Amino acid sequence: MQEIIELALLAAVAVLAIVLRLTGARKESGMTRKQKVMLGRIFAASALLLLLQAAGAPLFDRLGPAGRWVRLGFYLADYMVIGYDILKKAARGIRRGQVFDENFLMAVATMGALALAVYENGDYLESIAVMLFYQVGEWFQSYAVGKSRRSISDLMDIRPDYANVETDGKLRKADPDEVEPGSVIVVRPGEKVPIDGVVLEGASALNTAALTGESLPREVGAGDEVVSGCINMTGLLRIRTTREFGESTVSKILDLVENAASRKSKSEDFISRFARIYTPAVCLAALALAVLPPIALLLAGQGAMWETWVYRALTFLVASCPCALVISIPLSFFAGIGGASKEGVLIKGSNYLETLSRTKTVVFDKTGTLTRGVFEVSGIHHNKLEDEKLLEYAALAESASSHPISKSLRRAYGREIDRARVSDIREIAGKGVTARVDGRRIAAGNDKLMDMLGIRYIPCHSAGTIIHLAADGAYMGHIVISDAVKPNAGAAIQALKASGIQKTVMLTGDAGKPAGQVAAALGIDEVYSGLLPGDKVEKVEQLLRDSPGKAKLAFVGDGINDAPVLSRADIGIAMGAMGSDAAIEAADVVLMDDDPMKIAKAIRISRKCLRIVYQNIVFAIGIKLACLLLVALGMANMWLAVFADVGVMILAVLNAIRALFVKKC
Repeated sequence: MQEIIELALLAAVAVLAIVLRLTGARKESGMTRKQKVMLGRIFAASALLLLLQAAGAPLFDRLGPAGRWVRLGFYLADYMVIGYDILKKAARGIRRGQVFDENFLMAVATMGALALAVYENGDYLESIAVMLFYQVGEWFQSYAVGKSRRSISDLMDIRPDYANVETDGKLRKADPDEVEPGSVIVVRPGEKVPIDGVVLEGASALNTAALTGESLPREVGAGDEVVSGCINMTGLLRIRTTREFGESTVSKILDLVENAASRKSKSEDFISRFARIYTPAVCLAALALAVLPPIALLLAGQGAMWETWVYRALTFLVASCPCALVISIPLSFFAGIGGASKEGVLIKGSNYLETLSRTKTVVFDKTGTLTRGVFEVSGIHHNKLEDEKLLEYAALAESASSHPISKSLRRAYGREIDRARVSDIREIAGKGVTARVDGRRIAAGNDKLMDMLGIRYIPCHSAGTIIHLAADGAYMGHIVISDAVKPNAGAAIQALKASGIQKTVMLTGDAGKPAGQVAAALGIDEVYSGLLPGDKVEKVEQLLRDSPGKAKLAFVGDGINDAPVLSRADIGIAMGAMGSDAAIEAADVVLMDDDPMKIAKAIRISRKCLRIVYQNIVFAIGIKLACLLLVALGMANMWLAVFADVGVMILAVLNAIRALFVKKC
């Protein structure tokens, strides 16, 4: 019965190799030439082994005494077809002083089993089958890693191959690295935008899916900023570059993803340390199993049974191979990071993925994160000047600021800013600005600025941000600016709570009333208003001190003035980072668009990945220990050892690949 099962397994491997090889002929399979060659070797080795087993020893016995060696020659040829590369790797490891790895274990175990078979003139099947099934497992591992890497390479496809540089009315193709800032480039329909810049002429729709994970095209026209990595879908665009290729968005993202694997998690470090101790330990244990029991039996006056104990030791080595752990754990993290990147969630390393999975508190910056960050003037109150004049003074005073509120004042003013009218601009963090406009001393800012300058102001009861304005020390009135909440911000907060987040907190520099209204509308647990940038860091530090046990705190910002807080939190998440250098540099997790729903998705992806990691650790170690015990007691043979090694590895790798599929997370 066992012989029938063995022949059926060999036949199944041969058929599987043919099917996979035919599948690999299709371009979309993504199979490498090396993997195709390995499938050919697997088929040849399994078919030859099947023929040798079907023929049996009696066929060779007809050749007389030489038949034994002819038979051995065929089996050795089969062994070399399937295992020559493992022997080469084992020899290379020995030469380099890196002896104890899976190649060494497999080489010693299979060659030892062959030697035993020669000594006993016994069955060569087990030794060659062990190598064959090990190579089958290695092939699946190689293909799985390749599949995971291809998901990353989809993102890598944003790397532009060339730039069409316009010089004296003529176009020439150039390497993006050679294009200077300020150059004019032309992007035709179907081409990638190679370098960040501003559209000079043309209108088009840009496919940003590789950057954001969203399929909805983005419309751009003259004056709009565009970032590298997008695909031009419809019209011709003339773009003036604003930075070098090495500093452009696409370069920073590619560098981030390529370096993610170097930042290892605690789980990966544990597996690395475990393998360094485990492999030498099992080699010593196998040696002890081969030597100590026979010696003990000899001392007891019984037969040593060297063949039995050496066979058990070799089986022990096969069963002990740590491939399932060493391969599947890094692969799980790699697949998780790759799957997240396809959804526009860039995670800088497996250590951040692990930290993200333990997040219990999420702290939000309000502006640009939960709200659109597009402020609009909604009212002008208690003014002693004409509305238009009050707005003009405010816009001119705020003309040098990049803050969203300053931009909204300039938009509401609606005219070109004459910088010659403005001088002595002084920006006061968290309060506002002072400047000299047309020779008058203008102060524009919040209550704190008026208090600092000793100017009596009229409080406003409207919801929104209040910009008080004073001229030459006299109060002139105030402007009400409102910021709309993002449509799905409330749903994002509920999704976080459904994902196990215990506390949501909002930090803002806005006044208490508008901040409280936003927090109440979204269902946020705690809100802290009127905070300066330094106050936000202090508040995050306080929340970190109050966090229970191993619970982690994530801070979510839009990358504008958030770098200190993003760095201070356990995990910093930057939203809408397409084109934002500060966010990509400071954050641990980068969301490439402005959708707050991606925060909950990122957390769910991380938790799915960590579940897979822990499943593989428990499963692999549990099965290994059980099989090693059974082998040592003589209750398991080489075939069970093959399952403990190859079977567990294939199952663990297939489980790890699940981390790549995150659409339903």
